[in-house]
Amino acid sequence: MRKKIFSSLIIVLFFSSCRYNNTTEKHHNERNNIVNIHDKIKEITIENPLISSSSRVYIIDKYLIIEDLHILDTQIHLFDKNTFEYIISTAARGQGPCEITRIGHIGIDEMNRKFYVSDHGKNKIFGFLLDSVLGNSSYCPEVKVNMNNKLFPSEYEYINDTLCIGRFIEPIEVGDFKPTIGRWNMNTGEVTLMKYKHPEVEKKRIVFAISTDKNLYVEFYNYHDLLTICNLDGELQYNIYGPKWDNKKSNKIDYFHKGFFKDDNILVLYTGEEKTSTKIIVFNVNGDYIKTLETKYSIRDFCYDKENNRLIMNLDDEIQFAYLELDGIV
Repeated sequence: MRKKIFSSLIIVLFFSSCRYNNTTEKHHNERNNIVNIHDKIKEITIENPLISSSSRVYIIDKYLIIEDLHILDTQIHLFDKNTFEYIISTAARGQGPCEITRIGHIGIDEMNRKFYVSDHGKNKIFGFLLDSVLGNSSYCPEVKVNMNNKLFPSEYEYINDTLCIGRFIEPIEVGDFKPTIGRWNMNTGEVTLMKYKHPEVEKKRIVFAISTDKNLYVEFYNYHDLLTICNLDGELQYNIYGPKWDNKKSNKIDYFHKGFFKDDNILVLYTGEEKTSTKIIVFNVNGDYIKTLETKYSIRDFCYDKENNRLIMNLDDEIQFAYLELDGIV
């Protein structure tokens, strides 16, 4: 009898050990390497045009795009990304053939100097030629894609016309939806959803980042202290659990927001229990924690200017727009 109990105990310990030593599962008990970078944040002064607090920022070529989600006039403003000098605005709000009804994500096609604007009112994605916009504020874009309202991209990374990778929304019922990362062919409309799904997350809410150089994408969970790193075929590489991880279905605490790959690192905006997103957490591409950058500013959105190695940020604070030089920091 004692031999049977001992053998059973060995088996239980063996499988428990396998579970917790699984190379795809990483648990962080603390993330306390905090670097205060508040004094390195530099204000960007924009006096014209007036831009609401609900805006998003993008980089294309040598230009900064600021997309205003709430303005009643033109919704897209272009600036020189080096001097932040205002250049021109486009994308008037409205129902007309050259207007955008309910603006969404902007996809960037650097190679062909185009950007694609989602209109969730018309269920279309419009293509804007950068050079044409710079010469004509009344430029009328062409329809690039008719979106399927049963499965459509909310945000995506444009690689080429036959390959985009993004977050796809599948409405389930009124007020609810299922987000999944997928590969998308703009030309044919074909969507291939990634196969990995975390087994303990019941209600999934995520944002994402991809790196074609690293052949990786990462899901940042809004309401769980969790990152999931997969290759671009949707195969799990790592689940990264933070100190506050649990599998409860709740939206009381926001965790992760926008993130991006930089060289061998992943940077992501973090809120946690403090209610405002002032921190940017830095991981390596294997999900190991490196440091936390404390800005002391509430960040609504940011984009990475690779050429200048800096972040450009939209803030919900005493200053509205700012930038952070990353040399010597990350």
